[in-house]
Amino acid sequence: MRCTGRIETRQVEELYINIDPIQAGGRLTSDAMKAIIAYGDGYSVCDHCRKPFRLDFIKTPPVDQFHRELATFLNMDIARVVPGARRGFQAIAGAYVGRGDPVLLTALSHYTEFLAVEAVGGMPLEIAKSTSGHITADAAADKIEEVKSVYGRNPSLLFIDHFDYQFGNEHEVKGVAKVAHQYDIPVLYNGAYSVGILPVDGKELGVDFVVGSGHKSMASPAPSGVLATTSERANEVLRTTASRGDVTGRTFGIKEVEMMGCTLMGVTLMGMMASFPTVRDRVKRWSRELEMGEIVVQALRSIEGTRILSEYPRKHTLTRVDTRESFDIIAQKHKKKGYFLSSALKDRGIVGLIPGATKVWKFNTYGLSERQVQHLADAFVEIAEENGLAVSR
Repeated sequence: MRCTGRIETRQVEELYINIDPIQAGGRLTSDAMKAIIAYGDGYSVCDHCRKPFRLDFIKTPPVDQFHRELATFLNMDIARVVPGARRGFQAIAGAYVGRGDPVLLTALSHYTEFLAVEAVGGMPLEIAKSTSGHITADAAADKIEEVKSVYGRNPSLLFIDHFDYQFGNEHEVKGVAKVAHQYDIPVLYNGAYSVGILPVDGKELGVDFVVGSGHKSMASPAPSGVLATTSERANEVLRTTASRGDVTGRTFGIKEVEMMGCTLMGVTLMGMMASFPTVRDRVKRWSRELEMGEIVVQALRSIEGTRILSEYPRKHTLTRVDTRESFDIIAQKHKKKGYFLSSALKDRGIVGLIPGATKVWKFNTYGLSERQVQHLADAFVEIAEENGLAVSR
């Protein structure tokens, strides 16, 4: 089946169990699918845009209300939609980081956080992870003191991931934020793997900004995301334009500089809005998602030579696995080499594992039913046993 002569129809979610770590939380709801069809035209949400000609003031559809609901959802004061979490990082870095300014990230930060700092000329510096793979408040304090000693000033901004993309480990956000604020450093909470997946309370965590990914964790089309802030910081990161044309004398109302005016003009915003009631409800079932993930983790742990590299017990459905002493041993002799594992999984209706990966890899069970999770767990065990690996049942 094809959408056009050159574009094949994507049927991954309809035909397979998908364990791709970055796709699990972005599966669209049926309501979002309908919204995409209705609002697919480029500037579709602008039909009823009136003065002051800004996205968050549009009442039909209720875009203005959606912005307020997002802020409440995250327990922050003001929210904006953005074209992905990375554009949220970029907006905040643009507001606070000057050329040559030291900025704190972590040894587990996503590359887009580095690029956001680099784009404005800042110096990205890493807080080291602990031997257990965690970012701690003590490590943050040590790094701040190091920066002060070397550069003679505090970092201008600190990024902290709630759950990192490499291991899905939970980090000491609240403690890190408390330390940073003792040095008057604003804190950006990266919730790419948490906002829309599990409950997030920005004020309880003590952060200045919450950034989330719509297409990664809020059942939304790409690129979409959210940036929320406290009222104390809003005038800094959401400053309005003061530009005036020197020849025409033109001014541009209350367009927000870091937002480049409006952000999500059509299908991405409407898909995000349509999925929001489901997203707002599903975060309440986070404990069940962890229970489902544990079924697969236990199955993998039963295979001799397989190690879970993420923290255990698991606190997230994204998990990093080391199978160098199990599935990779099979790969060395198998006629399909490393592709045997992804091939054997696909034969069982499972996709999302990087083809050829048998050493260290990740998976995500978020959103799968109990029946799907059990099938996935059984599949790993069956593949192991069929290829001569010992399994402890």
